[in-house]
Amino acid sequence: MTPPRTPFIAGNWKMYKTVSEAEQFIQALLPRVSDAEGVEVAVCTPFTDLQAVLDATRGSRVEVYAQNMHQAAEGAFTGEVSGPMLEEIGVHGVVLGHSERREHFNETDRALAEKVAAAFGYGLRPILCVGETEEERERGDTERKLRHQVQAGLEKLRNEQLGAVAIAYEPIWAIGTGLTATAEQAQDAIAFVRALVADRDREQAEHTRILYGGSVKPDNAAELLALPDVDGALVGGGSLEVDSFAAIVDAAVQAVRP
Repeated sequence: MTPPRTPFIAGNWKMYKTVSEAEQFIQALLPRVSDAEGVEVAVCTPFTDLQAVLDATRGSRVEVYAQNMHQAAEGAFTGEVSGPMLEEIGVHGVVLGHSERREHFNETDRALAEKVAAAFGYGLRPILCVGETEEERERGDTERKLRHQVQAGLEKLRNEQLGAVAIAYEPIWAIGTGLTATAEQAQDAIAFVRALVADRDREQAEHTRILYGGSVKPDNAAELLALPDVDGALVGGGSLEVDSFAAIVDAAVQAVRP
């Protein structure tokens, strides 16, 4: 029997929080999540906050993720940060392909396939983001879009690596809008994503953690986290305040308690 997947709550700070704000946040957060047994917790911070947050969380259960990285180890890529740079300071993982990066910075599925594989090469755990726009959902193209993004994003991984990837399904129409996919919409999409991984390797798909992202808040977290294929959440705005993020972590703890 496959062991249960450990729920994963990751807070994506986007372009928020100076170093001093980040340190204050972590100081307040740590006692709130210190007894979150059975749940993995991470904050995904701007590059300038990474070292300070790593220092502030050392010895705690909170992991630290970057929000992007370049696929090359080094080179003439002004403004970019590489896997070895993140690995050296002790970063645990990296968010790749967030819809805001796809939209505003023209991130392609081809580049993301290289980034996901490169992250593994440097011991970084990737969170690959996928999701459809409102127009694509209205046209009935959700599964077509997810199939393309998942297959392309995982293309360069060996089958035995698939279970170690986290995939965040984020319906783009629900990000920062206050809209949230219904429980049925979220479960259907995330079960489809798991089926796509199973097309490559059925056993690994049972280990792949698939998160929901898109206006996750304390008042909807419990319902979303109770869905059979939802293994956690990639939290945006709800991760910027200690009270709301801690409440979402607590909802995950409650979901795993018998």
